[in-house]
Amino acid sequence: MRALVIDDSRAMRRIVSSILEGLGYETRPAGHGREALDVLEEGWVPDLACIDWNMPVMDGLQFVSAVRANPSWRSVTLMMVTTESEHGQIVRALAAGAHEYVIKPFTPDAFADKLSLLGLLPTASEVSA
Repeated sequence: MRALVIDDSRAMRRIVSSILEGLGYETRPAGHGREALDVLEEGWVPDLACIDWNMPVMDGLQFVSAVRANPSWRSVTLMMVTTESEHGQIVRALAAGAHEYVIKPFTPDAFADKLSLLGLLPTASEVSA
């Protein structure tokens, strides 16, 4: 399985990528939404995109809206991973097309639990493939 990790913080990209790689994902980083759209436009379409909200150039909500506007990217599961914890922000992200929402800081177990809820924990056979 593949995951796109979108965050303007290099440290946070490493943390999220490390968790995902430990679960068997192949990851690719992006520093903002526009960079992530470039990755999708190149043809590298992931199973999962983990998206920070507050980023320069293109924020997470704009990225979610752009992905949802393109029918060829409908299969991508979008998970916000952000410090934005207000109920209204969560509602906006889910209404825009995000599937799930993880509030920073989080534990690796909490992250894996969200992936399990989404049906996105790779099986042992997928991890070893």
